Amino acid sequence: MNDDFKSGFVALVGRPNVGKSTLMNHLIGQKIAITSEKPQTTRNRIQTVYTDGRGQIIFLDTPGIHKAKNKLGEYMVNVAEGTLKEVDVILWLVEPSTFVGAGERHIAEILGKVKTPVILVINKIDTVKNQEQILSCMEAYKNFCDFAQIVPVSALKDKNTEKMTEMIFQYLPCGPQYYDEDTVTDQPMRQIAAELIREKALRLLDEEIPHGIAVTIESMTERKNGMFDIEANIVCERESHKGIIIGKGGSMLKRIGTAARREIENLMGARVNLQLWVKVRREWRDSELYMKNYGYSPRQ
Repeated sequence: MNDDFKSGFVALVGRPNVGKSTLMNHLIGQKIAITSEKPQTTRNRIQTVYTDGRGQIIFLDTPGIHKAKNKLGEYMVNVAEGTLKEVDVILWLVEPSTFVGAGERHIAEILGKVKTPVILVINKIDTVKNQEQILSCMEAYKNFCDFAQIVPVSALKDKNTEKMTEMIFQYLPCGPQYYDEDTVTDQPMRQIAAELIREKALRLLDEEIPHGIAVTIESMTERKNGMFDIEANIVCERESHKGIIIGKGGSMLKRIGTAARREIENLMGARVNLQLWVKVRREWRDSELYMKNYGYSPRQ
C-alpha cells in the first residue's frame, strides 16, 4: 500500500428519493441499497466500500431527512443526522431545480452545524434540457451552505461520477485500508436479502401499504449442494393489507417472491428456495419493541 493511500467515511444525505441509493450502488458497481420510486425507501444506515489505487471510500447511505410522523420516522431522521458527526466528507444530493423547498432548507440548517466538508451533488442532470438549468440550480443553492465543491452528476446515466469521486479523494485524509479490496459492503447477507424482498414489495404493491411493511428473515440455511433455503416474513399493519400482499390465490405474494428470489440468487451466486409468509402487527411503526425486533434499534 502506498504512503499516499487515502481512506475515510462519506455520508450521502438528501431528501427522500433524490437518488442516494442509486448513486451508491453505481459507485460500488453492485446493488446493495434498495431503490424505489417511493420516497423513504432506505431505513437504516447502509455501509458500502469503494476501493481503487487512490484509496478507500466507505459510503454511508443514510435515510432521507424528512419530517417524522411516527417512531420509525424519528429513528430514520436520528440515524441520518447522527451519521454527519462521524464522517470525513458529506455528499448532499439535490435535484436540478431552482426551487429550494422547506425540506432542503431544513437539511441546509443541519449541515450548517457541522464542520465537515460538504460537496453539493446535483443529481439527475439527465432530466434537464440545457446547461442553463444546471447553472441556475447551482446559483440557487450556493448561498445556503459553505460548499467545498459543487458537482452536477447523473447516477443513472453515469455522468460526472468519476469527477465526483476525484473530489471526494481530495478531502479524505491519508489512512489505512479498513476493508479488503474485494469487500463491497459490511451488511450481513440476511439483511440484504430482507431489503431486496422489501424492495420488490415496494415496487409491486399499492401506494398506501409499503411504508407499513417490514421484512424479517426467520432462517437462512445452506444445503450440501450449495442451494440456500430462506424463510421470511413480510410484516404489515392491517388485516386488509395482508389480503392485498397475498393477492388473489396467493398471486401477489408469488410475484414478490419470484422477483426477490432472482435478485438474491444473482447477488449470492447460488440457487435459492425462498418461502414467504405475511404477518399482521398493528401499529408496529410506533412500537419500540417491534421496531427493535425488525432491526430498527435506536443507536446508543
